[in-house]
Amino acid sequence: MRKRGNTTQFAFAACIATLAMLAGSPPDAVATPPSVGGCQLFPPASAAPGEPSAAEQSAWNQDVSEAPVARNSAKLIDQIQRDGSHRLHPDFGSNPDYGIPYEVVPADQSPVKVTIGPNGYPDESDFGVGTTGSSTAPIPLDADVEAGSDHHAIVVQQGDCGLYEMYAATLNNAGSGWRAASTALFDLSQAPLTRPDGWTSADAAGLPILPGLVRYDEAVVGEIDHAIRVTFALTRRAYLHPATHYASSSCKRSRPAMGMRLRLRQGYFDDHVADYPAASQSRAVFVALRHYGMIVADNGSNWFITGETNPAWDDEDLDRLKSVPGRAFEVVKSAAHAQTPC
Repeated sequence: MRKRGNTTQFAFAACIATLAMLAGSPPDAVATPPSVGGCQLFPPASAAPGEPSAAEQSAWNQDVSEAPVARNSAKLIDQIQRDGSHRLHPDFGSNPDYGIPYEVVPADQSPVKVTIGPNGYPDESDFGVGTTGSSTAPIPLDADVEAGSDHHAIVVQQGDCGLYEMYAATLNNAGSGWRAASTALFDLSQAPLTRPDGWTSADAAGLPILPGLVRYDEAVVGEIDHAIRVTFALTRRAYLHPATHYASSSCKRSRPAMGMRLRLRQGYFDDHVADYPAASQSRAVFVALRHYGMIVADNGSNWFITGETNPAWDDEDLDRLKSVPGRAFEVVKSAAHAQTPC
């Protein structure tokens, strides 16, 4: 049976998570990487909490609560606040018009044809007609597609644990396959950069989308052990690994590069964690933003963090996060140097 992103909650796990959340910290000092459909979302973090944000995909799983602050953090935050909205915004909830869906399919899921174009990026895509990879992918013809303008479609295949992601996904005219502007395939069992420098993915930064989504199944038990995807209105013509692509013409150094990582400041976290009820979905996100932070993945509205589409979200609870000001964040130092033509 194919499984959609909606998953069940477990009372025992919720009790354990609640005790940990009362202390304002993740349940495990060294967390097991998150998993979907029996597939880890990349191996455990290669860097310790006190080290800069790692330059490969295991960075998604790195606790950066003790990592050094970037030298130009204050300037970056000031510029972000000038360029767009000033507060955090969860861009997901119970309304299916918000958030990004994903699906889990079995190892024997039948592949279907995927075509890149007509105005797409075949030279930077991993699968589809016109690429050097396979022209097919195990993406069901009735797979959920994001309601937003980017029309992302995401599938995890059990067994080999391939993560298939598409940007601007639509069914072809015959309804026998998919058409997309770009595609990306990630091996969830490995943590290399995986994409060549300069390549995009289904996301502008060349990053995978699924590892950065806030998922209902993890939030409801209070254990989000990964960084969260975030967008900003204006970005820099630069990227930091594990990002591999920029989507801006601005060379202004005070603007965020793709792949840049931010976290809640310790002082703000300590002063406000009690504002979020124990075992609430909002508290799980708030704690994750301190320990794992967020990674810049695309252009969009300022401070918009992304989660899965799920009717079980408690929108009133998630709205508590909208009170967090952008100035409550700081930029984490990266192990990577910015790649830029500027």
